Amino acid sequence: MGMTQHQIFTPADDYETVRAAIAYLSETGAEDVDLARFSRSLGMTERQLTDLFRRWCGLSPKSFAQAVALNHAKRLLAEKASVLSTTFEVGLSSTSRLHDLFVTYEAMPPGAFRQRGEGLDMIWGAAPSPFGTAVLVVTEYGLAGIGFADGEKSVQTAFEDLRDRWPNARFARDDARVAAVAARVFEPSRWNPQEPVKLVLIGTDFEVKVWETLLKIPVGRATTYQSVAEHIGKPSASRAVGAAVGKNPISFVVPCHRVVGSTGALTGYHWGVPRKRAILGWEAGVIAA
Repeated sequence: MGMTQHQIFTPADDYETVRAAIAYLSETGAEDVDLARFSRSLGMTERQLTDLFRRWCGLSPKSFAQAVALNHAKRLLAEKASVLSTTFEVGLSSTSRLHDLFVTYEAMPPGAFRQRGEGLDMIWGAAPSPFGTAVLVVTEYGLAGIGFADGEKSVQTAFEDLRDRWPNARFARDDARVAAVAARVFEPSRWNPQEPVKLVLIGTDFEVKVWETLLKIPVGRATTYQSVAEHIGKPSASRAVGAAVGKNPISFVVPCHRVVGSTGALTGYHWGVPRKRAILGWEAGVIAA
């Protein structure tokens, strides 16, 4: 299955079905899944549910469950000694990132954050994504924010979550403009090192340093809060690193979902642990493709 078969324009009810399936697979474990029975509980046949997963991420439901299982995360972490050192050495344009989204970024001067966005013009809007409706914020400097809406969180609520980070900025809604950015971000066939997505990081110096570190964790790999803290030269600051990871404004692109607990457990995620699990499983499908 080629990357082009990953669906960015996943119908909202498709993602809601995927989300319900993820909850079931998380509680049950890959080996104990009764897929036929679970499919019936969703009003689907087993074939329909399998087709939905293959359309969504390129994996069967059981393969997806294996990709996000705790023991798989532990295997990823077994390599953690080399994950950051290797990826930092080879940099963002390495061929080891063949299946990853390519980005360039700049950090706004700290004053822009201290002034809480004063003087910045920001465009926001909603667009489809594989993980429910995405809410994006863009500026003349690049993409500044991505959040998510779903059945429990409206588009307006997701926007306010992002807006409150830079309350003094000027905001205008333009769904068409952000849709073009969303397509570049969420469609793997458009991930191209010659056309990187431009980001702007707006936070404290410490937060930006953490977010820059996250950008260097390749797809299909994971690291821990402690490893990030050690890498930025603050080995006793894993709690502060965790807070900075939680404040990451550009979800998915700045891959805070690739940071897990020291045991491999998928610890908290600002937009919900089920979505973190969804993103990690979807990325496993990108690699498999």
